[in-house]
Amino acid sequence: MAVPERPVLVAPDSFKGTFSAAQVAGAIGRGLERGGLMPPDLCPVADGGEGTLDALLPQLGGELRAHTVTGPLGAPVKTGYGLIEDGGTAIVEMAMASGLGLMPEQDAWNASTYGTGELIAAAAQAGAAVILVAVGGSATTDGGAGAIAAIEAAGGIGRAKIVVLCDVRTPFEDAPKVFGPQKGADTQMIARLEARLGELAQTLPKDPRGVPMTGCAGGLSGGLWAKYGATLEAGAPFVLDALDFDDRMRAARAVVTGEGKLDEQTLQGKLVGEIGTRTRQAGVPLHAIVGTDRLDGFGKRMIDLQMVQEATNLEELEQAGERLGAALRSGEA
Repeated sequence: MAVPERPVLVAPDSFKGTFSAAQVAGAIGRGLERGGLMPPDLCPVADGGEGTLDALLPQLGGELRAHTVTGPLGAPVKTGYGLIEDGGTAIVEMAMASGLGLMPEQDAWNASTYGTGELIAAAAQAGAAVILVAVGGSATTDGGAGAIAAIEAAGGIGRAKIVVLCDVRTPFEDAPKVFGPQKGADTQMIARLEARLGELAQTLPKDPRGVPMTGCAGGLSGGLWAKYGATLEAGAPFVLDALDFDDRMRAARAVVTGEGKLDEQTLQGKLVGEIGTRTRQAGVPLHAIVGTDRLDGFGKRMIDLQMVQEATNLEELEQAGERLGAALRSGEA
């Protein structure tokens, strides 16, 4: 009796600033089929930062609720939040309200999370019982003060629970020195931001200083944790679990992942590293198609990463998928 063919699970992150995870997955998937394989299982993923809404909403089923909010420097921003079909869970992506991409110029001191708070409040008013806040790509270092002000101005969050999806373990007080430079802060500004966060910490119901993951998005995670009892979760494992990654992985003949840059940071809690840990434990072959490969052989062996290819545009992604498909079909991979 013939053994049924199993699909390849295609689970890439976005190539930040270039292609969304869905675009990457689609291109690789088309290539795999051109290489002679059955249609793959497409599973675009995210690490809990930028791209999380795009990764989760189509696969979990839901809609984008349009909402205009206050941008990081006060200008109105037309954006929205995701509401899963059952209405019980909302997804707020802070980069869509308070992100670096919304800044006409860098201004680490004045950039505010107020708009993110407006999205959180809107989701609570829509009846969401759980509000997922995806942080990453923020322009802010206000410790969540702006978000708290917006939420309180709207009447709070009622009984809703906030879960912050974090991409780093940085504590509250370290946010300025770790992330300030990428937001335009020099040494003097970093000292001012540190002092401001210290003052804010003393006014919150709980002190977020010293607590892992409270420094995400310039301390937004810490402010929400201290004020509303938000749960802080590592973003990559949370997203993979929400997408039933483990079950889909076990049903696959192989997994192909990808990201913009494969390097030593990949193994330090980033999404592709998390996928590699899971595939290795399950004994499922792992391949990668990335923008740039800077991970040495030892690093690749740590997660049993097999065929690695570079691709910088959608055509090259499709071609790489075709080569991988042909290699899998012939038994060479």
